[in-house]
Parts: sequence; C-alpha cells; structure tokens
Amino acid sequence: MGVPVPTDADFEHGRPTPRRVGAGERSGGGCQGSGRDIPRPRPGQRGSRRTRPVREQVLKRDGTSVVVDSSCAATSGRWYSPYDGATWTAASDVDIDHVVPLAEAWRSGANSWTTSRRQSFANDLTRPQLIAVTDNVNQSKGDQDPSTWQPPLSSYRCTYSKMWITVKYSWGLTLQSSEKSALQSMLNTCSS
Repeated sequence: MGVPVPTDADFEHGRPTPRRVGAGERSGGGCQGSGRDIPRPRPGQRGSRRTRPVREQVLKRDGTSVVVDSSCAATSGRWYSPYDGATWTAASDVDIDHVVPLAEAWRSGANSWTTSRRQSFANDLTRPQLIAVTDNVNQSKGDQDPSTWQPPLSSYRCTYSKMWITVKYSWGLTLQSSEKSALQSMLNTCSS
C-alpha cells in the first residue's frame, strides 16, 4: 500500500487532493526518497528541514492510510500509540518519541560523543528508538528514564523495556542502578 501524495495536477483552489504513491513509485516532491532527496539545513537552523523528514518517515512507518500534503508532511492517517492504547487520525495529535530521551542519553554517555554521533542517535531509524505516540503522553514522559516513567498501558511495559535496553546497549550508553531495577521489574512482566 502506498503513501498518499498530492501531485501538481491534484491541486485545485490551492488545496491538494491526495493520491497514493505505489511501491517503487516516486512522487515529484521526493517524499519517497532517501535523505539525499532532502535539502540540508543551514548551520544553526532549529527545527530544520533535517528533522522533519525523520518525523515524516516515522509517521509513515507507524501509521496506516497516511495522507501527506504538498510538502510531504503527514496530515492524517491512523496511528496507534502503544504507550496508552489510543488511536489518532490527525498527525498533529502524534509525537515522535525518542524511547531513550536525548537528555537521558547525554547523562548516560552521549555527552562524550561527537556532534555527528549525537545526530545519528537522535535520528536512528534502525533501532527501536523512534516511535509515534500520543503527544501529551510523550510530553509527560519528558526526559525521564524507566525508574520515574513507564508507559501507562502496563501490557506494553515488557516491550518498552526491551526497546530501552536494545537502544542503550546498541549505543553503548550506561544504566543507573534505579533504572536497571525498574527495567528488571518491567522485564518480569514479560510472558515466556
């Protein structure tokens, strides 16, 4: 199933009429491409175009029937938030969570990394580090580790703990003793 993408011909009265882009097909705007299709931001530019493609990639990966606008930004679809079990249809109701928050990574060893390595961590799509979740649940999590925050949906805590451990291990980040105890308790909820 492809991602809905408007084409120039789809615009009528300044509003796009989305169409689906099939597998292997590319939109004229580069929505389906690699990072090479994305213009690089100017140095010091906050909220830059570099961060938007990662958000859009996660929204497309984690959603179904995702509709994007002319700038390739997801506008609607269906997203299930594993943290609280809620389903959303507006992209604005969904945040992209860093399973291991950036500030937590900093406290756990990323402070000694190069800028390039920190950027790679922040945009890691190869490990379970970035997921679409309910915005206010993500905001309540902030930069907390599992000793002070766990997903409200208790049935997801086993999965969350495994994701956390995978990310920390893969990136060589340390665990604090309270964090390790909380993770062990979460792992104890896993069925065999």
